[in-house]
Amino acid sequence: MIERQLGRTGISTLPLGFGGIPIQRLSLAESDLLLQTALDAGISFFDSAQAYTDSEQKMGRILSAQRKRVAIASKSLLRSGREIGLELQLSLAALKTDYLDIYQLHNVASAQDLQAVLAPDGALEELEKALQAGKIRFVGISGHKPALLREALRQYPFATVQVPVNFMETLALPELLPQAKEAGVGIIAMKPMAGGALQERALNLRFILAQGVEVAIPGVDAPAQIRENLACLQEIRPLDEFELARLEKEKEELGQTFCRRCEYCLPCPVGLPIAFLHVLRGYFFRYNLHDWVWERLRALPKSFPDCLECGECRNKCPYDLDTPAIFREAWQAIRTRD
Repeated sequence: MIERQLGRTGISTLPLGFGGIPIQRLSLAESDLLLQTALDAGISFFDSAQAYTDSEQKMGRILSAQRKRVAIASKSLLRSGREIGLELQLSLAALKTDYLDIYQLHNVASAQDLQAVLAPDGALEELEKALQAGKIRFVGISGHKPALLREALRQYPFATVQVPVNFMETLALPELLPQAKEAGVGIIAMKPMAGGALQERALNLRFILAQGVEVAIPGVDAPAQIRENLACLQEIRPLDEFELARLEKEKEELGQTFCRRCEYCLPCPVGLPIAFLHVLRGYFFRYNLHDWVWERLRALPKSFPDCLECGECRNKCPYDLDTPAIFREAWQAIRTRD
């Protein structure tokens, strides 16, 4: 399988890496097996964050013994220099390493965010010191708004940019990706499966890897998913009209109000499992698994009708999903149908 160079970093990687969100849900034995399976399959690019609860600790258990053959990226939501310096140390300790290959400013979501990290005593000033000290090799940026990321690349020589790219989310394709390519900025595709919503996995991955992306980082929680994802690398070729039609059909079915399961909305003030409820909503209406969904709703301590509609999740969501309204409408429809 052909490796790609990640921008000007010199990091060589398979076009598929390992996203660190789903392993939060796994036991240590399960995550150990999953990470070892990824290594044995040739995956060498691993992405995590302190915000992903115990994801870094789980990665550190396995990756620390293979440090020279892997590239590890982490990231921080903090904007001040002092705070991000402390969080970087926590990441290094959790991952059991002396350095990170890439450390990213995570989910830069507004002009105010960008100004804060660029300001004196801001995050970038501290990361420059970390570069000098050898604690990180490169500084990257991640976000969900391509126009804002384009401005960030104009203001600072980031080594990598991490942005959603999949058949559902194509806003980065016309301008951000060409700008990054021209500047030698490595392109990391996050949410390649739209948070697990896309079922046409192989076709979607082929679509992504044809856009100039150097590495996509799907989240996986089972060894079979790793093998399935890597199978698409055997023949990376443009999609034909029938394959594109299959993706278009799925895009139409999903619409725009689906959850990517990034869980930035958590914790919910009343303890709602927000991402899981979005999953149940999808299974109820897309796949008509009414009995299956009801069985799981009855087992939950809190469900759709417990939403206070406080709006906290809506304000935190990088995709501006109006989850309270979605849940209200879903519950009304679910009660009516069953």
